[in-house]
Amino acid sequence: MATDSFPQRLPTLDRLGVTDPSNVSSSEVATEWLNTFSAAINQSDTAAVVDLFLEDGFWKDVIALTWDFRTFEGRKDIKKLLDARLVATGLNELRLLQEPLNEPVLQKVYHDFVWLRFCFGFTTKHGKGTAVVYLVPLPDSKWKAYTLLTCLNSLTNFPQKLGPLRNREADHGSWEEKRRQETEFSNNDPTVIVIGAGHSGLETAARLKYIGVPTLVIDKKPRVGDSWRDRYKALCLHDTIWYNQTPYLNFPPTWPVYTPAAKLADWLEAYASFLELDVWTASTITKTSWNDSTKTWSVEVNRGGKGTRVLTVKHLVFATGSGGRPKVPDIPGKASFKGSAVHSSEFKSAANHIGKKAIVVGCCNSAHDIAQDFCSHGVDITMYQRSSTFVISTESVAAMLGAVYNDDFPTELADTYNTSLPWAVVRRLHQRMVPMVAETTDKAILDGLAKVGFKTNLGIHGAGSMSLYLERGGGYYIDTGASKSIIDGDIKIKNGSAIESFTENGLRFADGTELQADIIVFATGYGDPRDFMREVCGDEIASKITRVWGLDEEGQSAGVWRYCGHDGLWFANGNLALSRFHSLHLAMQIKAIEEGILNKADIVI
Repeated sequence: MATDSFPQRLPTLDRLGVTDPSNVSSSEVATEWLNTFSAAINQSDTAAVVDLFLEDGFWKDVIALTWDFRTFEGRKDIKKLLDARLVATGLNELRLLQEPLNEPVLQKVYHDFVWLRFCFGFTTKHGKGTAVVYLVPLPDSKWKAYTLLTCLNSLTNFPQKLGPLRNREADHGSWEEKRRQETEFSNNDPTVIVIGAGHSGLETAARLKYIGVPTLVIDKKPRVGDSWRDRYKALCLHDTIWYNQTPYLNFPPTWPVYTPAAKLADWLEAYASFLELDVWTASTITKTSWNDSTKTWSVEVNRGGKGTRVLTVKHLVFATGSGGRPKVPDIPGKASFKGSAVHSSEFKSAANHIGKKAIVVGCCNSAHDIAQDFCSHGVDITMYQRSSTFVISTESVAAMLGAVYNDDFPTELADTYNTSLPWAVVRRLHQRMVPMVAETTDKAILDGLAKVGFKTNLGIHGAGSMSLYLERGGGYYIDTGASKSIIDGDIKIKNGSAIESFTENGLRFADGTELQADIIVFATGYGDPRDFMREVCGDEIASKITRVWGLDEEGQSAGVWRYCGHDGLWFANGNLALSRFHSLHLAMQIKAIEEGILNKADIVI
């Protein structure tokens, strides 16, 4: 593997020189630390603040102090943050939270690693937020912060229109016409255009609508949810319902734990309707231009059979998925192949290939799903494994997520805890957890795969699926049953030799062997997330955009849900959990810009 860019060490009991502090009062420790911290904050004594952290401690911020997603490591950099932004943001009114599930608690993470977690609320000049602190013990019975998160939850003067702030006027017959005019933007242009009516686009549009920003969603497909509906028929989410909830509208308690893609597509269509989102389907953007003096976009939209509209908007949000165009390896001899060769994005169902022979090229989630689909339909199926794969069972994933994502835990608090730790810390924790799972819960599966020649790994730097997802957008399989089919020999495996060329009847490999196939499915991933943006906005705009997806040097997702290098242009990418949480942060950034609260040029750290 490549050189580890996050070489941090966990503050274990041995490293700190202490024994297990299990007899302390969590509430008293948290109160004492927060009182000292609050006094230093109120006096703008940044030196006193950083003295409350370990030398190699962290401060992670989600738009509360920086209007960005930032992680500051070590006292020196934390002090730089506070010197630049403490007075400017007006961090104030710190109060310990002691309700059930957010009260101070001592947690034994591993046998040699203990921390005390607590939460406090705070205000800034423009909003309210939640902080999560993780304290570790020192030999002198003092506790210092290993890591602290500040996360903005709302804008004081522009709260979400929820609960008591919902529309309270009775409507006597005008609602349908009002909705028609709103959706058509008959009397005005939207402030924001969101491109893509999948989960990320709709959730971003919902957040913007209920924070008071007129937003139009545009999708080229005929129906909302088609981005899920049109994928292979066997697709089912590999994460649990509790992890995949949608903002403002939860799945009903009858909903299955694992959601079929077609069912999710119908949910998203209903979601757009119930939340009164303004969506133009069967529509494509044919031209855009950016006016740097007015900071506006001119956007030409072809509405299919409804003519063309030219809209002037402030922001474009690309919610077109975590990948770009489908990637297919360039293999010689394709013209000679008599069968069908498709990318997984074009594949629908193995039911169309009963009695045939199939090859799936690739060995991550989509490849396994499609191979299992072939297997279930009695198709002779071989999976070609180009490189080793991280494999983990759905039971292990559900157990990891289930600590906070369950029926008894508020989703908003679960999301806050889930984002509370810097990536450097998360990865160190996973580097311990992943091998333990592999040697216990998943040992039988992994041993069985090894016996039949399927090659596995433990992820980038041994940190499992999360490292692969955040850094590469894939490269793993959450096992929903295909591993057993591989172990039993019902899905055959080919690896250890490169594909040399197509033949008339299949694929030839460098070792001289040949696999016959009537259909070859390339489950080989997708390109750069900026691909679609480049097509819409052109090369000049695209050249100014930073990397989108992957992790930056601070361990934050690059260019997603945050400033990406060009004014008025944003990316909303990620799974349902990331989209649910960070769609609010994107909406608040846009609202703050529109209200004159946020000017990126003013923020220098």
